[in-house]
Amino acid sequence: MSNSPKTLRLILGDQLNYNHSWFKTTHSNITYVLMEMRQETDYVKHHIQKIVGFFKAMRHFATHLKEREHKVIYLKINDKNNLQSLDENLSALLKENNFEKFEYQLPDEYRLDQQLKDFCKKLKIGTEASTTEHFLTSRKELEDFYQGKNQLTMEYFYRYMRKKYNILMLNDKDPEGGKWNFDKSNRKKWKGKPEIPHERGFRKDASKLLEEIEKAGIESMGSIEAQNFNWPESRQDALSVLNYFCENLLVHFGDFQDAMHTEQAYLFHSRLSFALNTKMLHPLEVIEKVTEHWRLNKEHIDISQAEGFIRQILGWREYMRGIYWREMPGYRRSNRLRNQNKLPEFYWNGDTKMNCLHHSIKQSLETAYAHHIQRLMITGNFALLTNTHPDYVDTWYLGVYMDAIEWAEITNTRGMSQFADGGLVATKPYISSGSYINKMSNYCKDCHYNVNKKTEEDACPFNSLYWNFLDEKKEFLKDNNRMGMMMSLLEKKSAKELKELKNRAQKVIKNPERF
Repeated sequence: MSNSPKTLRLILGDQLNYNHSWFKTTHSNITYVLMEMRQETDYVKHHIQKIVGFFKAMRHFATHLKEREHKVIYLKINDKNNLQSLDENLSALLKENNFEKFEYQLPDEYRLDQQLKDFCKKLKIGTEASTTEHFLTSRKELEDFYQGKNQLTMEYFYRYMRKKYNILMLNDKDPEGGKWNFDKSNRKKWKGKPEIPHERGFRKDASKLLEEIEKAGIESMGSIEAQNFNWPESRQDALSVLNYFCENLLVHFGDFQDAMHTEQAYLFHSRLSFALNTKMLHPLEVIEKVTEHWRLNKEHIDISQAEGFIRQILGWREYMRGIYWREMPGYRRSNRLRNQNKLPEFYWNGDTKMNCLHHSIKQSLETAYAHHIQRLMITGNFALLTNTHPDYVDTWYLGVYMDAIEWAEITNTRGMSQFADGGLVATKPYISSGSYINKMSNYCKDCHYNVNKKTEEDACPFNSLYWNFLDEKKEFLKDNNRMGMMMSLLEKKSAKELKELKNRAQKVIKNPERF
């Protein structure tokens, strides 16, 4: 290796793969660089816990490499020689240190992928791009899988992945438990029992880092307990969260994965998405650990608990990434329903009388976390029913959540939540009246509004908004088979009832802050 070129290798903040083949051996002529940059903190306004979490994880990763005698350059946010931009920092480092080659791992965000491609075109030295060795599919695998098919139904891709990796399979054709999908077992409301163990906590001190971020003048949202930071910052931390999930939460994960409750932010959820999306954990090791724990404890953990969890990682996570690379860059402009409204101001402070939104938003701002049903059927549902432009919804979701990286966020927001792609990802809009929220949560119990009323002053706003949406978008939805029953119910409504519903809905849409 002594005759090989003097090389600079870039590691991005979501490429903290401790087991990457890059690090198997140390070489005196290879230097790794990690950078905290305003380019990345400022492209949207991020939750303060997200900024702290990424910086802490990056710093720990750099220390880990140095302890193993790798050469590392680390640019902190306030370093004098930090030019705050990827291109400028790399150009300066390559020149100052006379590097003869530049290498990077393929980014998972389109904008960074393009930026690095363009940067490499200008270089007069050799360049090379490697895989992150993280995902279970290639960028193009989903596109190839659906070649010639009319619908991109996730279920078939999920089955393909189960077979490919031999996960919960009896043989090469038959799934364990006799079914591919136990989703119908995953829809229980949590009513205080069974008891939920406290989440795995770390209680780390982030005070010093917080001071650095404030000194840099970075704008952020949300709150943080500086001496009680509760997210994993290392692979060891992440493995501890995974073990804790298997030992304490998996037993009821599937049952209550769609449930919501005012007194429980996490319920039986794993809180592993940040560790996965920064690549501190590999998806296959997570799946295998959960599968192994289920096998050893079959007598009291039903297969539906394990399958419900595995589906999220082996199915949805890989599926959404495949959609991202198939559809970008046009996907970020999709707005098939032509919605134009702004996101209500209360998304930034939780100040609304609607209890479901108040709790989901307040929780998001306090913890940088909400599970998929809170995102989909509360905050996303209201945004869609009030005709919010998906650009505003994207910006909020990308900023507020700890695990939000564009490849995962935009497909879930534009596709699942806002139906902005016209049905590419979701077979129908994920919308509901107050009845679904009441069915899956205790939010309606102490709400200012009555979930059983539709048009009165104290009626739940979701009820009129729901029917108004169906009426406004009926031309778009008329050929959607999954919406057939609701569209026929809409047609049966009298002109008087529909007018009252629409009048009430318009009051909410025009002035959501009042509600």
